[in-house]
Amino acid sequence: MRIGVLALQGDVREHLRSLTALGADAIAVRRPEELASVDGLVLPGGESTTMAKLARIFDLLEPLRARVKDGMPAFGTCAGMILLADRIVDGAVGQETIGGLDITVRRNAFGRQVDSFEESLTLAGLDAPVHAVFIRAPWVEEVGPEVEVLATAAGHPVAVRQGHLLATSFHPEVDDDGRIHRLFLDVVRSVG
Repeated sequence: MRIGVLALQGDVREHLRSLTALGADAIAVRRPEELASVDGLVLPGGESTTMAKLARIFDLLEPLRARVKDGMPAFGTCAGMILLADRIVDGAVGQETIGGLDITVRRNAFGRQVDSFEESLTLAGLDAPVHAVFIRAPWVEEVGPEVEVLATAAGHPVAVRQGHLLATSFHPEVDDDGRIHRLFLDVVRSVG
């Protein structure tokens, strides 16, 4: 199983490490031909507007949209959740997304960098709470009828799944707990 990590900006190394530790063939994706070679893709935390602009510059935005629309499993964390969202509140003027996930997200919903926090969360499908690190994180304001809410914080969804798409507003890659990455690999296996 070959899993890509969108490597334009953000927590690329951390996701590659987590996926490799679980036995996946993990590669950095910067070009359309690299995207074409993967069975699933992680969209890391970082800065969502910068990532979208770089995806456009590197001619990756349309191939990303096409692969997600065609059913490629994708897992977005923090900024990656924003990139997968169909709708954004408080986005930059003209901010683009890949889309596919029928959610409305609010950028930086939990506040600025100084408002970052950690919390223990119960996540549906996992046997014990996860350590969730929120850094200038979004939250989900609205979910479509096919979206399953997996976890909430401060009364808002912070982990969701819709078919082949998984997203968290927190950063599971900064911890040694590989359960959420394993959950994504299970999604990839179920689609493949």
